Amino acid sequence: MGLRDEILEQPDAIRRQLATDHGSLAALAAAVRSRGISTVTIAARGSSDHAAIYAQYVFGTRNRLTVALAAPSITSIYGVAPSFAGSLVIGISQSGASPDIVGVIEAAREQGAPTVAITNDPRSALASAAEFLIELDAGPELAVAATKTYTTSLVAIARLSAALEGGNTAAEAEIATLPGDIERALTVEDAVATIAGEMASTERCVVLGRGYEYATAREWALKLKELAQVFADPYSAADFQHGPLALVEPGVPILAVLPDGPAAAGVADLLRTLRRDLEAEILVLSDAAALRSLGSRSIELPGGVPEWLRPIVSIVPAQLFAYHLTRARGLDPELPRNLRKVTRTR
Repeated sequence: MGLRDEILEQPDAIRRQLATDHGSLAALAAAVRSRGISTVTIAARGSSDHAAIYAQYVFGTRNRLTVALAAPSITSIYGVAPSFAGSLVIGISQSGASPDIVGVIEAAREQGAPTVAITNDPRSALASAAEFLIELDAGPELAVAATKTYTTSLVAIARLSAALEGGNTAAEAEIATLPGDIERALTVEDAVATIAGEMASTERCVVLGRGYEYATAREWALKLKELAQVFADPYSAADFQHGPLALVEPGVPILAVLPDGPAAAGVADLLRTLRRDLEAEILVLSDAAALRSLGSRSIELPGGVPEWLRPIVSIVPAQLFAYHLTRARGLDPELPRNLRKVTRTR
């Protein structure tokens, strides 16, 4: 099974996770709630770190929890364990093998903080270190670039958020529609391959998103770097205007994740300015025709996906774009340069 196969497998991977025992997740959430949690701390690297950014928005908006991203080097390099009092501490890792992420979870558990491992390997060091486990059930992921373990990590976060609300049946019903939503997202592959071929000469680009979709922008940029060897620089559309705007010049296209919703108006205004004043080349990923029209090229997202779950769907056409751009640039998506499947940072 290759990278494209794993991208296409994502609806089934999510179905597998959704079929796992909801009672265990409910018990986990009840135990966490009983311990007076007011904050969440998440340790992660790479794609899992982008899942953590998604968690900042989900737990922040839906559970009103402040979410911090851990700095694992504080523990692994400097030998200091920050206080995790009042915090739920989560480690996210598809392999569960990175010692610095495991170290954060071990330190938090020693302090009595509730700890959760989100991983695809229930026998991993991370799973063993944590008090609770949410298994991704993505199946073996053989490609170096993470795809289905990324989307299933986001699903795990969404399910935990719903469980922390005491079993939000409306949220659970929305989550249940995700496999079908991703199947709709996959139908744009032919159009994506055409656009990727047209952009094969791209060496640098800027990737923009805001709100929930900031995580998507970060993950899209990572896939472009590791697969297509494109120097892709991701930003929140708000942060981009505070200095990085100077990067815009001919030959540096803007890739924007711009679905309809509360964040759309500000990002749309920015894209209008970039195209009008700087003649920027813009690729827009959106579920709204009016927003797609802001780009010189566009990729359609399926409509009707709840905003809080949309990053699980919007990354899928972005993964396909990275895959086809890699091939258009004459590179092998199964052999990304200098990379291995499992990275063990200390």
